[in-house]
Amino acid sequence: MEIFYASDIAAGILKLGEEESQHCIKVLRHRSGDEISVIDGTGTLFRCRLTSDSPKGAEAEILEETPQWGGHPYRLEMAVCPTKNIDRYEWFAEKACETGLDCIVPVIGEHSERKILKTQRLEKILLSATKQSLKGKIPRIEEMMTVKDYILSRKNDTETLKLIAYCFEDESHPRISIMQALDHMAGNCTSVSVLIGPEGDFSEEEAALAMECGFTPVHLGPSRLRTETAALTAVFAIYSHFML
Repeated sequence: MEIFYASDIAAGILKLGEEESQHCIKVLRHRSGDEISVIDGTGTLFRCRLTSDSPKGAEAEILEETPQWGGHPYRLEMAVCPTKNIDRYEWFAEKACETGLDCIVPVIGEHSERKILKTQRLEKILLSATKQSLKGKIPRIEEMMTVKDYILSRKNDTETLKLIAYCFEDESHPRISIMQALDHMAGNCTSVSVLIGPEGDFSEEEAALAMECGFTPVHLGPSRLRTETAALTAVFAIYSHFML
């Protein structure tokens, strides 16, 4: 199934951007009169008929709309420290999007080595992964912030299961498995936020602040995982809990 993306939609007509138009018209050789499928990035799939086959701005009339296309019955926010090797972070984002993800928040911890993240390439990866995995909603990327600022910004959110995964032991706050945390969540709760640290893990001060603000400490099993692997393991656990 070929999927295109458009944000310019009005009065029953949508217009593909130049890059999408080039792919549709020059690469796939669609012409006026052909039916195509287009997502708007917010969750809706449109079945359309091309009315203009310009490679600089193809246009199509909307024949049918399918809201919440390819969606999932939960909301997942992943706050993950960017990795030193940015390819690993992009890999995490791509696979998490394919599985089921709503928002990525790049966070900078006290032990982070990478403190800058350019999101333009990441946005393209998420768009491609959204189309490839047959979804209508593109995950949002929030502005980068510190781990402490992120924790404080979620302090008053009592409707989300907030989890923080770290490696060190804290006898006063024993960690439980992420599966246990999900099994114990309130029956009507469908919103989850997971905080994953950098290669050097969170500091004890960051972890303590998280727990003061309502985060539950969890572990992801006995293996020591890289940042991007830990983040994806959490995504898979949540997908399994709600979808399988």
